[in-house]
Amino acid sequence: MNTLAQRLDDPQAAGIYSLGCGVDELSKAADSAGFKLLDADLKDIRGKRNLLDALARAADFPPGFGANWDALADALCDLSWLKSEGYVLLLRNATGTLGLSANDREIAQDIFADTAAYWRQRNRPFWIFFA
Repeated sequence: MNTLAQRLDDPQAAGIYSLGCGVDELSKAADSAGFKLLDADLKDIRGKRNLLDALARAADFPPGFGANWDALADALCDLSWLKSEGYVLLLRNATGTLGLSANDREIAQDIFADTAAYWRQRNRPFWIFFA
């Protein structure tokens, strides 16, 4: 197992980071660690609905996903349909604003932080990388 894959395997270090390597390297490391890579392209995201749609596609949210902030938090803290030892959420082409209003951006960032903490408490790695 390579060094990045070994690092990904540490649930206590998991959290929100800027991607410091290539996407291919991250993908290979996630695969080597046995983790599910959720790859969301945020290019041209404009607004909450677009962001929620991009995340729903990346994580293959089940039919009936509510497409609101509560539903996003619930889905990211469930992921029962994606059996894995850990998860890596890659947010490609993310801008500093995520294409959201200041209020919505704060909510999204809180959900991401809460999701990482939720999985950390369960000793399962959940990484979020901005690229």
